Amino acid sequence: MLHRLFALLLLSLASVAQAAPPDETWMSVLLDGRKIGHMHTTRTVAGASVRTVQTMQIEIERSGLKVGMSTSETDEETSDGKPLRFESRTKISGIESVQTGVIRADGKLEVTTEVGGAKQTRVIDWPRGAVLAEGLRLAEEKHGLTPGSRYKTLTFQAENLEAVEVDSRVADKQTIELPDGKHELVRIEQVIELGGSPTRTVSWVEADFTVRKLLVPMMGYELTMLACPQACATAPNQASDILVRTLLSSPRALSAEERANGVSLVVSATDASGEPLQFATTDEQQVSKTGDKIQLRIAPLGAANTTPAREAKPTSIDTQPNDWLQSAAPEVVKLAHDGAGAVKTPAAQMQSLEDFVRKFIRNKDLSVGYASALEVAKNPEGDCTEHAVLLAALGRVLGIPTRVVDGLVYIDSYAGKSNVFVPHAWAQAYVDGRWRSYDAALQGFDAGHIALSTGSGDPWRFYAGFNTLGRVRIDSIEPLRP
Repeated sequence: MLHRLFALLLLSLASVAQAAPPDETWMSVLLDGRKIGHMHTTRTVAGASVRTVQTMQIEIERSGLKVGMSTSETDEETSDGKPLRFESRTKISGIESVQTGVIRADGKLEVTTEVGGAKQTRVIDWPRGAVLAEGLRLAEEKHGLTPGSRYKTLTFQAENLEAVEVDSRVADKQTIELPDGKHELVRIEQVIELGGSPTRTVSWVEADFTVRKLLVPMMGYELTMLACPQACATAPNQASDILVRTLLSSPRALSAEERANGVSLVVSATDASGEPLQFATTDEQQVSKTGDKIQLRIAPLGAANTTPAREAKPTSIDTQPNDWLQSAAPEVVKLAHDGAGAVKTPAAQMQSLEDFVRKFIRNKDLSVGYASALEVAKNPEGDCTEHAVLLAALGRVLGIPTRVVDGLVYIDSYAGKSNVFVPHAWAQAYVDGRWRSYDAALQGFDAGHIALSTGSGDPWRFYAGFNTLGRVRIDSIEPLRP
């Protein structure tokens, strides 16, 4: 699960740092004041075309284990900002995913995706009005830096093949302390609609729109990018364990009976940002809001306190292979039939597959990057995320609609802390007319699971829930009563 947080961290930083500099810019990346990496951006003009290259490398600790991540994007556009092609590469712990796209003469986007050794090419619509790096820079130039001016741009995100709206407001100049001294910079406040969850950022720019400082509040952290010389940007990183801030303390221990029969949690935000906390409404989790409090009623299906079905039926997308759940790959198909054995009903098949995946992934390794189902099939190691994507893919092989859930799970003791909810991922399958959860990384699903969001296994689809981590507290927890 934590690797997905890293992937989304890369996406969020890239989404707010696309404006190209005149030549090149080096930036140091800090997490709550501790240096975790760097970013390098170059812009090259050749005739009537502009090439912008952005690379970022960060390093996070996870229970003392260092995990390295990098992302790079190359955008090619005309001098007036018309998109031509792009390439995006993301690597987490040595596992790389690649997206390349070409905007065809008919305006369609032909994109090739390579994940886990599986490559596929498809044609999709280019979002009308969406721009890449040079188009964004030109939009900023057009609207200028007059205090009080406001404008919106539609920026294409190559990592997840979607366009996001950026709402920018120009504020007054401020004196900002940077590594090379004080600067008079223009403050620009932005709201970025990532995954249905608004992210508010602040950047400080020069008169030529070069970003010198960028601030991104996230998960209770403060992510900061500072322009500085190359030697400063590439200096050694400092240890920073992102997991500590994502742990959610429980007011008390949860009993085995409560986890089996259901619990009611009242939660609230720990900050005053006004951004809503995001939780998924599922057939196992009911979400209601009263004032600034949110109540979560969680019960496994079949428990005495199970509530009536409330979710929509699956669509064809929930049974199809995709870039991360490669259910058509021969290696995955074989595992699905091996795991299901002779059982015939979808419910029995999913239970057999859950048990199979739990045993198949022999090496419970926290150092694995975010792996696709095919990668796990070839190399059975990883944490909860690898268990979830493989289980979801195996279900789809058998025609069972599945999805991946990101959330939190209750643990009696973790990293020296007692009675905490930690970031977690598991799978859901649509069986017997309900979406039922299966957790192959642990001993199955129980009411100690809090669902933040659901998706197709793609690490970029979970931004809304990701933005809730680090900003929530549990005010009370009680046994669930009918």
